Amino acid sequence: MAKTEIRRRDGLARIGTFAINGKTFRTPAVLDTKTLFPDLLNMTGINIPLPAHAEFVSTYLVQSGNQPITIHPLLKNPAHSGDCVMVANWHTAQNNPRNYVDWLVLLKEKTPPDTIWYAPAAALPSNAHILCYSGFDLFDFMAVDLQSAQGIFCTPEGNFSKDLTGSGICTCDGCKDGDLQQHNREALQREIALIARFIEEGRLREIVESRCRMHATHVAILRQLDARYAFMEQYAPVARGGAMLVNSGESMNRAEIRRFTERVISRYLPPKTDVAVLLPCSAKKPYSLSRSHRKFMAAVAGRAHELIVTSPLGLVPRELETIYPAGHYDVPVTGYWDAEECSAISGTIAQYFERNRYRRIIAHLEGGALKVAEMAAEACGITLEYSCRENPAGDDSVAVLDQALAGERRVKDDRLHGMCSYQFGTDIDSRGFSTRGRFPEIFYSRNTVQCFSIDPATGLLRPTFDGWSLIPEGYRVTIDAFVPEGDVLVPGVMNADPAIREGDEVLVMGPSAHATGRAAMSGDEMLRSRRGVAVRVRKIKRV
Repeated sequence: MAKTEIRRRDGLARIGTFAINGKTFRTPAVLDTKTLFPDLLNMTGINIPLPAHAEFVSTYLVQSGNQPITIHPLLKNPAHSGDCVMVANWHTAQNNPRNYVDWLVLLKEKTPPDTIWYAPAAALPSNAHILCYSGFDLFDFMAVDLQSAQGIFCTPEGNFSKDLTGSGICTCDGCKDGDLQQHNREALQREIALIARFIEEGRLREIVESRCRMHATHVAILRQLDARYAFMEQYAPVARGGAMLVNSGESMNRAEIRRFTERVISRYLPPKTDVAVLLPCSAKKPYSLSRSHRKFMAAVAGRAHELIVTSPLGLVPRELETIYPAGHYDVPVTGYWDAEECSAISGTIAQYFERNRYRRIIAHLEGGALKVAEMAAEACGITLEYSCRENPAGDDSVAVLDQALAGERRVKDDRLHGMCSYQFGTDIDSRGFSTRGRFPEIFYSRNTVQCFSIDPATGLLRPTFDGWSLIPEGYRVTIDAFVPEGDVLVPGVMNADPAIREGDEVLVMGPSAHATGRAAMSGDEMLRSRRGVAVRVRKIKRV
């Protein structure tokens, strides 16, 4: 009997445990699978090529009923929650990135989320990052042992001649003893351990972008995965801990970035004003804490809607500056925006202004930010006014901005309304709210009753039960008739909003109790899994 427990997610990658035959292993892991799965060597009819036709697969693939369970893109999936599933010949998929992603999506969509994924004879120190990023958890030593037999010295950066053993590139025991096989095995184990650390910190994407630069096929796989936004977005959490590093062209295609821009265009509701000011970003996040933005806000003084032009997010309304990733990204500052960057960002700005019309749009920008604003204005047929063309934070430029807004009426800051529209897709009535606290940790109350607060770690709103009463629908998890004693586990979930993503604030509703908390997995995973925590509960109320 096999049992799988997923403890931490980072996109498709996971950290968890796998128990079988009385032994429990932490994943991701590289193990001697001959010992782990004693029936594996005797299994026949499982080594079916991935490109095989459906008739061939159905005729020749044999299921033994033992672990691991063989899955194939064209096979009706026999796996159940808790199983270890094996994709035979996955090492051949890496040579064709488009097929790699097509097959991966087919397999993921029909396999229970709480299964352990095994890629036999596939893992090397140089490709472990892309395998884990694709959702594989379990590996063996067969691929590195084959490299050892061929006299190949394996490293995460690539494969070299065995003459490098003992050269000082690696100082493991295998290199000290001149044992190539031991070195290659240890190199794979170290890489898997490092990847697990990055998954734990929610930073796997950063090491994948770094590692994949050494292999064209890995870059292609990453780009193909990014192109499948609807699939990858389901697994992308709404917030991560720490900064999001945007250090390469691939970073701009991350699902979190595209989700932010799409929500700004499709969900976000701006305040009721017809004057907008386009401002540059700042290195400090949230922007309001920077010296330059304190000067901008003093000059604007509530007389216009502040929109920050930035790479890679395109456009960040002032009300959303705390929300991940707007308040958490870090990007190299060079002053140069390449053509692809300009096209993507100007497209986002143009779509925003096509949906939200303003009487006046003042550009208080310079350099690349000014260029993309002008590209967007030309694309959507709007006219920009200019309060500066260089040094926006200079005293003279700020004075011109102040003068440009002379005579415009002040509009009440309505951060709560904008954040609710972005986070929950709802248009709440935010009149009558008072605030307390110190930015960015703000508490919103109505008639002395607290309804919302801003989580300083993620920038997201945390509704209380009174706050949820103002959000008419969505982001609900329905549970059976019990009172949660701690977190809500998957077996107790009866239904879940498919829009829920890991990290979303949710309202748990049941006949015996209601609860507020944060989703530990997507709504789809809650319904397709049989084990694990569904919601990290913050507050419980008996009905």
